[in-house]
Amino acid sequence: MKKTLFFILTILLISISCQEDESNPNESGNGGTNPCEGINTVSYEGKTYNTVAIGNQCWLKENLDVGTMIQGNQNASNNGVIEKYCYDNNPSNCATYGGLYQWNEAMKYTVQSGAQGICPPGWHIPTLAELQTLASTVNNNGNALKAVGQGSGDGAGTNTSGFSALLAGQYVTNTFFGLDGYSFYWSSIETDLSKANYMSLYWGDGNLILPQREKGEGFSIRCIKD
Repeated sequence: MKKTLFFILTILLISISCQEDESNPNESGNGGTNPCEGINTVSYEGKTYNTVAIGNQCWLKENLDVGTMIQGNQNASNNGVIEKYCYDNNPSNCATYGGLYQWNEAMKYTVQSGAQGICPPGWHIPTLAELQTLASTVNNNGNALKAVGQGSGDGAGTNTSGFSALLAGQYVTNTFFGLDGYSFYWSSIETDLSKANYMSLYWGDGNLILPQREKGEGFSIRCIKD
């Protein structure tokens, strides 16, 4: 009788242990969370953002969504108010994908490398070097940065990094493009008076590139810890 009870108890303990392992996102390797040490979340302007440690870097896990929405036929201006675009002028898209910001607005009208810009205190808009480090950490595999369910085929997101990128599209001169097709993230590095570096992710492949675009276009912002 004792042996039978011991056997049943052992099976139950093994079953519970297996269930805990399966439900632990840190062990899944597929979009699991790995918050930064001592900083699980950041509260900023009425919203709470999760954090994720990737290599030696600490990132916000969601795109920034801060500021007042302006219409696509308007340009952001240096008026002391953070101004954002929401894809298709729809506020619910900002809630899901974060805001889209022109470079100057995101930087709060400075050209300083690593500027805080519109990020929370203690955080900043990444430099090109920091984006290069991120790319190196994931072996230049853009799929490792995309959330599961983003992209398809050779571009299907695996989110093994936990970065959880959504393909948020872009804003260009009164027009919105590319929702669920690609995502662009500004760096804090300008390449000339009209352009700045950014990181791009696409739905159909795992490429991760760091080119330059016009500052007047509206891209996503992902903040990195100072």
